[in-house]
Amino acid sequence: MGFTKSHRLYKRAQKLIPGGVNSPVRAFRAVGGKPVFISRGQGSKIYDVDGNRYIDYVLSWGPLILGHAHPKIMNALRTALDKGTSYGAPTSLEVELAELVLKAYPSMDKVRMVNSGTEATMSAIRIARGFTGRDKIIKFEGCYHGHADGLLVKAGSGATTFGVPDSPGVPKSYAKNTITVPFNDISACKEVIKNNWKSLACVILEPVVGNIGCVLPKPGFLETLRKLTKAYGIVLIFDEVMTGFRVTYGGAQAYYGISPDMTCLGKVIGGGLPVGACGGKKEIMAMVSPEGPVYQAGTLSGNPLAMTAGIETLKILSKKDTYKKLEQKASSLEKGLIDAAKRAGVKTRFYRAGTMFCTYFTDTPVVDYQTAKTSDTARFARFFLSMLKKGMYIAPSQFEAGFISLAHSVNDIEKTIRAVYESLLETR
Repeated sequence: MGFTKSHRLYKRAQKLIPGGVNSPVRAFRAVGGKPVFISRGQGSKIYDVDGNRYIDYVLSWGPLILGHAHPKIMNALRTALDKGTSYGAPTSLEVELAELVLKAYPSMDKVRMVNSGTEATMSAIRIARGFTGRDKIIKFEGCYHGHADGLLVKAGSGATTFGVPDSPGVPKSYAKNTITVPFNDISACKEVIKNNWKSLACVILEPVVGNIGCVLPKPGFLETLRKLTKAYGIVLIFDEVMTGFRVTYGGAQAYYGISPDMTCLGKVIGGGLPVGACGGKKEIMAMVSPEGPVYQAGTLSGNPLAMTAGIETLKILSKKDTYKKLEQKASSLEKGLIDAAKRAGVKTRFYRAGTMFCTYFTDTPVVDYQTAKTSDTARFARFFLSMLKKGMYIAPSQFEAGFISLAHSVNDIEKTIRAVYESLLETR
């Protein structure tokens, strides 16, 4: 397997683009080596510029739950493209997609379409602040909600202190309004909310943390958080940009039976095109301009191409047997990967929520960011490079979730399990 053309492109890109990539994890810094440049995708496979083929478990970081270049989506996009690419005006498509989203998420009465997950979370927090008249927010360590200034925050000197900037360029004044708490630590949540509720606008979290791999909520954690926020008049925001339509059709909130005040979506509802959305209860969404005083706008929001791809995706996902098929594939992969690690004699921890998953190279139960960091990242790097050479494309970071799609076949999964076993032996 050669990478001559990819390496040549990377060299060119480094002169033109910071780090040679347009999103940091693509640079392969966490695993060594150089990134491969992709030329096309079809079904469960992607192909790089050197002609190498890979079974893809990144799937554009989640949105391609139907696989690459699904015929119905591609046909619908061709029809839409003939009519134009953007109007900057309302279309029937955004109404249709909004209806599909609200039907899948009963906790939302209204939804505002945006262009990315970052826009969705940024807008949701602004709306929550406008609704409550409060400034501070709680986020959880390890949960990533996009790169808006107030969300690039790490914990301070204690587990429940006010945040400090996690990136140069973020003013300390922004970070001071963000309190960071360990995920799954309900006692810390109780303490922070009790001491700060008068100034707390919202609590935002990934109900299943997908940006440190795949960390599941402990039994009772989400339920207690819902009770606490309701009791103190704090807006509970579920960031389901990753988990939306991935954990199940109605997202993590449907799976765990929790009704948040607001929800952020993205990824899947764009069918592979740039999109995001935030929505919630009617009294909260009534704050959004032009209905209310909280300003939010976007020239490309409700873009007809993204709306078209989203509509076709949700139509397929809403069919009766779709999630049964997805669960069968994901369950088969899970059992195979766990068995492969046992046979290879390598200690791992595997976690899955619907069609998103992660294998950690640790024997420690992973329940939050700190325990996720016990994973052997050097071993993961060796494992990643071995898998790549075997034609398996997994996330180039230990702390990213993997995804499976409707397009993955039994043969794909069997090949993957064999590759995992062989790669584990090689890295042992």
